[in-house]
Amino acid sequence: MLAKTYSSAIMGIDACLIEVEVDIIQGLPYFSTVGLPDGAVKESKDRVKSAIKNMGYAFPNARITVNLAPADIKKEGSGFDLPIALGLLAANETITNSDALHDYIVLGELSLDGRVKPVRGALPIADSCRRCGRKGLILPRENATEAALVKGVRVIGVETLSEAVEFLNGDKIIEPTVVDVERLFDTCEDLPVDFADVKGQEHAKRAIEIAAAGGHNLLMMGPPGSGKTMLAKRLPTVLPNMSFGEAIETTKIHSVAGVLGPSSALVVRRPFRSPHHTISDAGLIGGGTIPRPGEVSMSHNGVLFLDELPEFKKNALEVMRQPLEDGMVTISRVLTSLTYPSRFMLVAALNPCPCGYLTDPKHDCTCSSVQIQRYMAKISGPLLDRIDIHIEVPALSYQELTDRQPAEQSSHIRKRVNCARGLQQERFSRSKIFCNAQMDTRQLRVHCKIQPDSHKLLERAIDKLGLSARAYTRILKVARTIADLEEQAAISAGHISEAIQYRSLDRYQQV
Repeated sequence: MLAKTYSSAIMGIDACLIEVEVDIIQGLPYFSTVGLPDGAVKESKDRVKSAIKNMGYAFPNARITVNLAPADIKKEGSGFDLPIALGLLAANETITNSDALHDYIVLGELSLDGRVKPVRGALPIADSCRRCGRKGLILPRENATEAALVKGVRVIGVETLSEAVEFLNGDKIIEPTVVDVERLFDTCEDLPVDFADVKGQEHAKRAIEIAAAGGHNLLMMGPPGSGKTMLAKRLPTVLPNMSFGEAIETTKIHSVAGVLGPSSALVVRRPFRSPHHTISDAGLIGGGTIPRPGEVSMSHNGVLFLDELPEFKKNALEVMRQPLEDGMVTISRVLTSLTYPSRFMLVAALNPCPCGYLTDPKHDCTCSSVQIQRYMAKISGPLLDRIDIHIEVPALSYQELTDRQPAEQSSHIRKRVNCARGLQQERFSRSKIFCNAQMDTRQLRVHCKIQPDSHKLLERAIDKLGLSARAYTRILKVARTIADLEEQAAISAGHISEAIQYRSLDRYQQV
């Protein structure tokens, strides 16, 4: 007898509908799965057989063929266990209400005792369920809260195979999972770090505030122990609140990557990723035989922090240039080509030379000019052009370290950042961008008009520093953000002047 259920396969951060056809015919006992399954899907026959028997149901002693259609899409993961098992039970008439089975998309991994285990990608699958017009979704209870974030989808969370069978037969009523989104945002805990812990470095704090307000990329250069990493790790405490749309986008990526914890159905805090400098190209950008999102995508709508920037492999840094510019990364393989969003703030820290003490007046630098040149050459000009703000973080004096004057708290800085972002959301309400750093050329002409005295100031800076056209637009974007922080509609010469000061590495390279 033939039975049909529906499941879904992940394609990037989206999902496509998969028909699971189960056919039972007389013949020697045999279980075959076709439709381009990977190893985990092929192994499902053993999990399904044990789960059905251990739940007390009869397993057909016949020839079983499972077809996953369309057959030209690669099927991967253990999420097809539950739909295959329900298809088998429908084919041997254990499930009597086949119409109910057709109304739902089903996914879940089965343990040998019949328990339903959580899977990756519940949120994008729920979204595809809404788009394809299905009534609802049957999935593991651990994934139910995540899937219920999509409005208009009836989400049924089950703990065992028998529970799913009883629900489909009408023997058990399971209430759909409902999520209070506002409560999820309210449960966001404060981070244990604060800018009040940082002594001195007011210039660096000001630059970080501007970067957070406009979504600008930031590079910090200074000797060891000057506080670069400490400052970067406190950046999340002043980042603006995430909108619901941004939270859904970010959660989709984390769900597909399988790093979304059972207690965190929605990513409500902007991601902060800090990979080690030994990371590979695929780990940073994404890839693999079956492409997975890399760190640039995991940082979407958040921060990617690269400490000791010149220690990263040069080719790994260079492949970031396109994601920084386009806000997305495309990974092409023989079987498929997937695109992941990667709109993130790049924050980098580096020493001025291999020994680290070139700019420190209290220590002697032991590096030769050739060593310094080779060290700085690891960071290419095109990559530096894509970083809006360059600042020097000097070593602190003893008086600054022992100063008892309380520093400004992160909560105060964050209020100003949220205010500036509010102005930007109004400005870009009719477009698909969220902050000043994402403006294109047309938007730059509209929102970054400057006065004649500012034009002369920029002209002198470009002639002296040899800035590129991209660096010129970065200065205008930073100046727009500085004006937003001061709640001024027009960009003044003072805003332009401050923005030019945040190109310290351009000045450094001219020496």
